[in-house]
Amino acid sequence: MWFGWGWGMMFFIPLCFIFGAIAIYYFLIASRRSCHSHYSPRFQSRGRASEILAERYARGEISRDEFQQIRKELER
Repeated sequence: MWFGWGWGMMFFIPLCFIFGAIAIYYFLIASRRSCHSHYSPRFQSRGRASEILAERYARGEISRDEFQQIRKELER
């Protein structure tokens, strides 16, 4: 039975499946965390808002005082 491995193989094969399933589960969880950790819409939109603000100031659409006030609000 079990090609000469006896009772030891009867416990070894299920353990391999269990540890394999656990490894796959943690691999999937880790890959999800790493994907989401690099993308944060809140901070990216804040950066884009600062770029738009700087462009509007450069075009003369807003004054220096308005620029500084809006920039302070964005930094919060």
